Amino acid sequence: MEALMPFVLPNAVQDPKPLPYLCHEDPYTFDINLFVSVKGKAMEEAATISKSNFKYMYWTMKQQLAHHSVNGCNLRPGDLLASGTISGPDPESFGSMLELSWRGTKTIDLGNGETRKFLEDGDEVYLTGYCQGSGYRVGFGVCKGKVLPALPM
Repeated sequence: MEALMPFVLPNAVQDPKPLPYLCHEDPYTFDINLFVSVKGKAMEEAATISKSNFKYMYWTMKQQLAHHSVNGCNLRPGDLLASGTISGPDPESFGSMLELSWRGTKTIDLGNGETRKFLEDGDEVYLTGYCQGSGYRVGFGVCKGKVLPALPM
């Protein structure tokens, strides 16, 4: 987390105010540029379908950790916690296919005639993110997954 501190932002105003165990005043929201890309089976390159930012999170990571652990979850050092969907205010910053396709009523253009309303078998999804400093960047690498067909029953 130390590497992210140069990118810290004020926390979102939360209304209604959270329960006391979730309240903290120290800034713990971060300016992290986030990107989601999809590459269909017939595509040569992935198409970026969402550009968002971690600063749009309503709950800070401290709040998520406190909420997670207060419910009896046995968290240990090294455990990985995920934020969930991060959606921004504009359609191109929506964080899920359901939002991007407006519940399947709109198509998402992937280029070269490829479109999606929902992910398909064989699609590859790429998640990337970075913080941009003055003359430097702190990146997170690529998280990549492939949609596989359902197993036969």
